[in-house]
Amino acid sequence: MDFMTILQLLDSTVRLATPLLLACLAGLFSERAGIFDIGLEGKMLAAAFFSAAVAFTSGNVWIGLGAGVLASVTLAALHGLASITFRGNQLISGVAINFLAAGMTVVIAQTWFSQGGRTPPLQGAARFNEIVLPGAMSRIRDIQELGPMGQIYSELISGHSILVYISFLIVPLSWWVLFRTRFGLRLRAVGENPAAVDTAGISVVAMRYAAVVICGVLCGLAGAYLATGLSAGFVKDMSAGRGFIALAALIFAKWRPWYALYACLLFGMLDAVGNRFQNIEIFAFTVPVQFMQALPYILTVVILAGFVGRAIPPRAGGEPYVKER
Repeated sequence: MDFMTILQLLDSTVRLATPLLLACLAGLFSERAGIFDIGLEGKMLAAAFFSAAVAFTSGNVWIGLGAGVLASVTLAALHGLASITFRGNQLISGVAINFLAAGMTVVIAQTWFSQGGRTPPLQGAARFNEIVLPGAMSRIRDIQELGPMGQIYSELISGHSILVYISFLIVPLSWWVLFRTRFGLRLRAVGENPAAVDTAGISVVAMRYAAVVICGVLCGLAGAYLATGLSAGFVKDMSAGRGFIALAALIFAKWRPWYALYACLLFGMLDAVGNRFQNIEIFAFTVPVQFMQALPYILTVVILAGFVGRAIPPRAGGEPYVKER
């Protein structure tokens, strides 16, 4: 494997890890506040559809992005209403959102576009295009003639859509908000001991709703990237289990932003390897293509089976708060 092949693999890793990272950070904010969210998958799917549909109709990807985020926040608010206001079961609410999004997106897509539950292809200003940074080359032939540092800059750092750069900037921002601000301290305290927070005069309900809205915004960015950045339109079930993989990455990362970045890059690399190397021979045995494509999902099962007992979630996670009178 030559150097350029490695760079191309890492480049694919970054692209494929971006929606996982955004969804993982979304779950991090929600679960740090004590709200377990199985519905990451559904919010991503709804955001992917509405961002693609509105971007195609308006011809403006930014309007589509706003529509996708709005759709995701709406489902997040629905989850908050069920689990915070009405103190329902958070897991059941999340599963219901997943079913709602899976059916709703296909039905609406078929009604609006009559293309089998998908949107028409996005072109031009209707999708996020790659950004070529100053001094970087865009053609593979030109990149191959550069030195190692130039190849890294042009192939790995340059050439991504703006949402990729935003997602990586959100990681240090999330760390700073959670561990260096009063809001983050209160958010983490709500997930650990909501009664103590309530005693201090801070609204547990308001803090949890704030976390749920942040989760909705980040899931909206993840879904919009899937449909308008990574792909060029919406297709049925295009999130393909990424919301559940993000949850596994969150557990693997032990609810910490920087660890979440590393975990999502690991999942993204496995996905990139599965897409690029589909006919690997090991000791005269050809590894099935299906096995290579299933690597991220296999790792998800391994992590959930082997690390759930070691990763300790917020103590008040999954429990509705009932204010003492």
